[in-house]
Amino acid sequence: MKKGFSLYSIKLVKSKAVPYDSTGVSINNASIAADVARLYYRGTDREIFSVLLLNTKNQLIGANIVSVGNLNSSLVHPREVFKPAILANAFEVILVHNHPSGDPTPSRADIEITRRMIQAGDLLDIKVVDHVIIAEDRYVSMREKGLIF
Repeated sequence: MKKGFSLYSIKLVKSKAVPYDSTGVSINNASIAADVARLYYRGTDREIFSVLLLNTKNQLIGANIVSVGNLNSSLVHPREVFKPAILANAFEVILVHNHPSGDPTPSRADIEITRRMIQAGDLLDIKVVDHVIIAEDRYVSMREKGLIF
């Protein structure tokens, strides 16, 4: 008896809309990226890692929650970060995650994961524009801190 194989189909499915009028708005700085992320991070008690998907004009075309972790960490893999970017035909991405502790200072692990995502993005020709860490009403941009080259 011959064994068969499975056919796979990948689809991009839109879920609930986050209220944000992005018409003509370019996300060209960390402050705007932090404001967008705060729309769906509000009131969270654990770390959430997301990716903002941008077109060639730096306009937001979508967002995806990559990982929900615990109080101080979140497991992140390039496969989950770039899958929605590829499906949405994103030109660039901004990585975003929160620190429920209230301190947005990047950890050593944050810096390492950012470098890993930049390398993966380079292979896929999808630029990682920034990695923004938000905590309450503050944020830190790794690009502004010189941690992204």
